[in-house]
Amino acid sequence: MEMMNLKSEVPNMEIPQDCAGCGKKITDRFLLKSLERYWHESCLRCSCCQCCLAEVGSTLYTKASLILCKRDYLRLFGSTGYCAACCKVIPSFEMVMRARSNIYHLECFACQQCSHRFCIGENFAIFNNRILCEQDYQNLLMSNEEPIPLGYKQQSHHRQGEVS
Repeated sequence: MEMMNLKSEVPNMEIPQDCAGCGKKITDRFLLKSLERYWHESCLRCSCCQCCLAEVGSTLYTKASLILCKRDYLRLFGSTGYCAACCKVIPSFEMVMRARSNIYHLECFACQQCSHRFCIGENFAIFNNRILCEQDYQNLLMSNEEPIPLGYKQQSHHRQGEVS
């Protein structure tokens, strides 16, 4: 796998270069140079989704003779994990919530007693590997069980396997 800086716009030289995508001469004021070849901005596209790479970011990824956008690279070659709440696969490109060593889909990150969905910065507790809201945590305290102290703040993260 190779990650490359895409947006190295190079002033077009006096001798027009041939585009590696369409084969035509590049007469635009600027051209893209990537993979040691020159491209029209509209010709450098992801091999999977065909998005114009100049429009979606400043990097491209190459692997197995493919030119890929970040999303497709992660979809094809990134690592995946499993949601601690629903046990379904979490794709490597999806946003997740983390609590200790557990990873959750955004929509699964809720109190597992009352289904309250948390907002960023809202407190929650973990007891027996279950996420609880403050109210359900307080109810648990009253029942004389031994919960883990309250105070975790919710944070949003990308998957760990993401290539930056």
